[in-house]
Parts: sequence; structure tokens; C-alpha cells
Amino acid sequence: MISKKALKLVWEYMALTMACFVFAISWECFMIPNGMSAGGLMGLSTVIQYATGGFIPAQYTYFTLNALLIIVAVLAMGIGFGFKTIYCIIVSTLAMQVMSGAVFLHCVPGEFFFVKETILIPVIAGMLEAVGIGLVLRYGGSTGGTDIIALMVNKYWPVSLSKAFLISDLIVISLLLFLPDKSFSDACYGVVEIVTFALIIDFVVGGQKSSYQLMVFSDKYQEIADHIVNKMERGVTVLDAQGWYTKQSRNVLLILISQKEFPALSRVIKEVDPRAFMSVSPTNNVYGEGFDEIKTGIKTNRKKNAAN
Repeated sequence: MISKKALKLVWEYMALTMACFVFAISWECFMIPNGMSAGGLMGLSTVIQYATGGFIPAQYTYFTLNALLIIVAVLAMGIGFGFKTIYCIIVSTLAMQVMSGAVFLHCVPGEFFFVKETILIPVIAGMLEAVGIGLVLRYGGSTGGTDIIALMVNKYWPVSLSKAFLISDLIVISLLLFLPDKSFSDACYGVVEIVTFALIIDFVVGGQKSSYQLMVFSDKYQEIADHIVNKMERGVTVLDAQGWYTKQSRNVLLILISQKEFPALSRVIKEVDPRAFMSVSPTNNVYGEGFDEIKTGIKTNRKKNAAN
């Protein structure tokens, strides 16, 4: 049992390491050599690199800002970041350092990966970044960056995570317009990268939808439910059911979970009860605490209503 867990842990960290290198290749081999930028913390880091004429490399800014964001998030929200997140940030920084020196892998004239059609460069980069970050998410890690910012914004303001990501990405891309050697077309390349990334990452993580509805049939439903409530801080509903063939009563767990949390939960269910039966249904929209806010089209003053 110990050896299986050890091998599984080694495999997970090997996959995370490979994913971090794929993420680094998308930026250091395609976007940065061509003077392009996109959204996220890495996009901001590239803008700083361009603004300083390369004096401050993107990987240094990426690591520093991530460290500061984690400290601020812990102080503001008490978020408990796992070791995998810190590991991915460190490995991604080292991978970017390695890839920046591997000129033969850069998408520039004279090298093997040179792409003549400029518009294809952000498309390729977006696909590679989606694969890298998607694998990181599947194995329980995170690359930090705007993920942390979006979580903090979502905690204190009624803005969905998807909107927080979109707003932060657009702000980063617009910063390119303030650089003297950049134009509107450079910002458009960033939009292409973001759109490509958004289209591909859902498939890598495990589906086209952003949320899932799970029904779990297990004799160890209490252990699974306790993990969801205490470790994942998600709600779970226990339904009374009856097997028509056996005529026996049993409890079924009804769970609504985000796409990012699904891989981790599925691993826990398998570890707790390998014989568990699980039905997974993708959902188009989930409204409520922890998901998107209900949109009614009517703006209300919460403080005024509370006073009344």
C-alpha cells in the first residue's frame, strides 16, 4: 500500500513538472521571442520585461509577484495553499529560465519552430499554455497568479470568478498599448491567445462545462461527505434512496462542484471507496454561493434593504 501511494505521488509530481515545462515553453519559446503578451500574471510579467528593455526577465517578476500574492491572500483570507501550488510556481520559474536560454526551441527566423504566419503564434502558445495549466489543475496544483487575485475579488465583491479572470486579463493586455513600441495589433494577438486558451483548457481538465453535478453511491458516504464539507468547504446533500432490485434503503450523495475541483474529488472518492458508483453530469449554469451569482437584471441596494 505504501509503495503504491509513493509511486502515485512520484507520478503526480512528474506530471506537474512536465506540465510546468509545457507552460514555460508557451511563453519563453513562442510569446516572448515574438514580443507578444496575453493575460494573467505571466502576461503582466512580460509587459514589465518589454517596458524595461529586458532588464527584468519575466520569470523573475512572475516568481516575485506570486510570492507577494500568496502572502497577501493568506493575510486577507486565510487561504491554505498546498505544497503543490508552491512547487508549481518554483518549477515554472526554473523552467522559464531554462527555456529562455534554449534558443533552438524559440519560434524565431532560422530556428526549427519558426512560424511564418504571425497569427498562428498566439494560437500555438494558447494551446500549449492550456495543456500545461490544465494538467497542473488535474493533478491538484495551481500556477497562482490571477487565480489568487480572482479569489480575493470574489470574496469581497459579488463578481463571478469568470468575470474576475476576464477583467484582469483585459487590463493586462491593455497595458501593452502604453509601451511606445507596441500597437493595437499586439494587443489583438494577446486576445487570440486568451481565446485559444479558454477553448482548449476545458477539454484538458476534463470536459466542456465549468461545473458538474455528481451523484455518489457508496457505503462509505459519511467519509466522502465529511471530506467535501471539511476539506473542500463545499456543500453536499444526502438523499434517501432505495435499490429496487434489493429493496434495501441507502444514502446517495448529491454534489455540485466546479471543474477545477472535480479531479481532486474523484481521486478522494476512489481512495475512500474503490467500489463506489459515481454519476457525473456537466451543468451549463450553477447559481449560488461558491458559484455564479443569480442574475435578475434588477439592481438592489443591500444596505438599504437590510435597514428596512
